Parts: sequence; C-alpha cells; structure tokens
Amino acid sequence: MPLNPPVFSFHQPVRLIFGEGSFSRIGEVVRSVHGSHALIITDPGILEAGFPQLAGQILSDQGMRVSFFSEVIENPTTETVAACAAVARSERIDTLIGLGGGSSIDTAKGCNFILTNGGRIEDYCGYGKATHPFLPMIAIPTTAGTGSECQSYALISDAATHRKMACGDPRAIPSAAILDPCLTVTQPPLVTACTGIDAIAHAVESFVTQRRTPLSSLFAREAFHLMAESFGQALHEPNHLEARGRMLLGAAYAGIAIENSMLGAAHAAANPLTARYGITHGQAVGVMLPEVVRYNAMEAHAGELYLQLIEESGINGGSLQDKGNPGECLAAWLETILAQGGLPGNMRDLGVQADDLPQLAQMAAEQWTGTFNPRPMNAELFRQLYEQVMEKS
Repeated sequence: MPLNPPVFSFHQPVRLIFGEGSFSRIGEVVRSVHGSHALIITDPGILEAGFPQLAGQILSDQGMRVSFFSEVIENPTTETVAACAAVARSERIDTLIGLGGGSSIDTAKGCNFILTNGGRIEDYCGYGKATHPFLPMIAIPTTAGTGSECQSYALISDAATHRKMACGDPRAIPSAAILDPCLTVTQPPLVTACTGIDAIAHAVESFVTQRRTPLSSLFAREAFHLMAESFGQALHEPNHLEARGRMLLGAAYAGIAIENSMLGAAHAAANPLTARYGITHGQAVGVMLPEVVRYNAMEAHAGELYLQLIEESGINGGSLQDKGNPGECLAAWLETILAQGGLPGNMRDLGVQADDLPQLAQMAAEQWTGTFNPRPMNAELFRQLYEQVMEKS
C-alpha cells in the first residue's frame, strides 16, 4: 500500500453469524429485523437438499409465516427476478431470505429492488438509482463463492441479450448473513472447485485494484490466506468442516473487499465467456486469472502486492520457489489449483472459438470491472489476453 493511502469511506452493515450449526439461528435473525412473513428464495437443487424446508420449519415453529420461491437459475435473468417479485408481492411478505449460491442471493436482491421501488430490474442497472427503503434481507450462502452476502450489488442477466447487469444500491446489501459450513458439505466436487476458484479470484483481484484501500486490503489478504490453505482440503475432504468454514469465511471477507475496492480484468474477461458460451462463472474467471496476474505483475506495485500474498500465505513448492517473479509464482499456483479442481486451463477446452475473440474482446472492454484493473485494459489488450489463454497447453 502506498505511504499516502487514498481517501476512502468504509461501511460494513452486514451482521455476520458464523459457525457450525448457525443455520438453526435463522428464527432469531429474522426476529432481529422485525420479520413476521419471510419469502425463502432458492433453487431446485437446494430445495432437493432440504435446507429451505428446514428453514421454513424453524420459522413456523417460532410463529412466523413462510413462503417459497424455488425457481432460481444459474446466472439469474430479468425474467427470474420479475417472477420472484410477483410471488413476493402476492404473498405480502416483509422479509427476504436468499438461501443458496450467489444466484439465489442476487435474485433476492433483485426482487427487493422492484418489490419496494417498482419498475423493472433493468431500471436499476448502475448504482444508487432506488429512492425508497428496501425490505430487510438475510443471506444464507450454501457455497463458498461469490461473497454476494456482503455486497450491495446484484448481478442479473438480460433475458434477451444475456448481458450481465450490475444493479447496486447501499440499501440492497443484506441485513445479516448466516455462514454455516454444514450447509456446504453437500456440494458436488465441481461446484466446490468452481465456487472456490471464484472466491480466490475475488481476493486476488480486489487486493490489487486501483480502488484498494487499507481496510479492503486487510479483508482481501485474510480471505486469500484462509482459502489458499483450505481449498485443497475442502475439495478432497468434503466433510472437513474446519476447511469448509475457512472457505466460507474467506469468501465472505473477499465479498467485503470487493464491496470496497471492486474487481479487475479477469472478471471483465470472464463475463463475455459466460454470456457467449454459457461457461460457468467460476470456470471462466479461473481460466483467465493466471494470465491476468502475469500481465498485472509487469506493473511494479502490483507485483509487490502479489509477493505479499505469496509470502504471507506460504505458497511454495517446485517452480513456485522463485520469488523473484511474483506474478509467475502466483499464476503458476493458480494453474495448480485449477488442475487440482479438474478445471480446464485454456479456452479451447471450454469450447471457445478463435474467430470469436475480437467480439469477446470488445465485450470485455465494455465491462465496468476492467476499469479498476491495476494496469489499463482495452479491446486490443483483451484480444491478446484471450489469445494467450487459447494457446496454453
């Protein structure tokens, strides 16, 4: 961090309830926000796992009414949000609960926008466009990934164009988040890998952005430390609750870092891959991140920051011993954990066509997150970055 840190404001309004079995405190948490009729927003897979029904039973036993919306999809769309809001409106609920991955939490946020402020979710693309108070919302992540439980943005895809819209407002951030590692042990290995890589990318990118602050750096550094030591164990010992807990807490801390310092070029490059090819977000971010790190490390201060992450987290072994090139060291480690998670290391294996690279590059250059990257990006640089990732073995 420079000797004269930038002027910044830090506000963290989310109450975090962490620990094994903390899910059972959902009634207490709803009561704390004066809720009496909650809408649980989730996806079919989580419904099949039984978590929404258990939450509903706990709330019902404590005298509260419960409704359900279980049609959340991966990369929720404007149509998903509108359908959720219609249910919330007809049920006259007073509290929202996003239970699941980032898609469920973002759908709940999107619902909150139009339920309380009217219009369509498209009207709120950008930041601070709401004018009326929101309903209290509780986030309960079942994946250690997006960190959406600690952010004021909802990422919603346009149902027609598939363009991802960032809809943000200070009032959209959840009132509370319940972080129970017991809810994450049922994840399939691929989901653990994709969400874990995404969360690690959040820590890596937010640590070096142009908007980083001393406090965002603290959260990003601790997030990376927690997850770097736990990713492999959570992947290969899925019932290891301590490792699952470290990943879950790390993802939340990375979410706080994003809220205060934003992201960078890896996310800007990943979003077009998801929009054009339907590639899972974690896979798209993971395949781009190592080359982005190599590119950013050419800027001296970014390289120094990467070196801090490497040294403080004890990343070492084999070719990673050369600390004279921190960008290469960190990128090589990221490629190692991609392989460990069974995720492709190049875009060819994800089905990306070389003829599409110019269009993808133009789309990436239009992504807001890329403007915070420590080194400048434009369409030509994104094209070069995509070509490098295509050509990797």
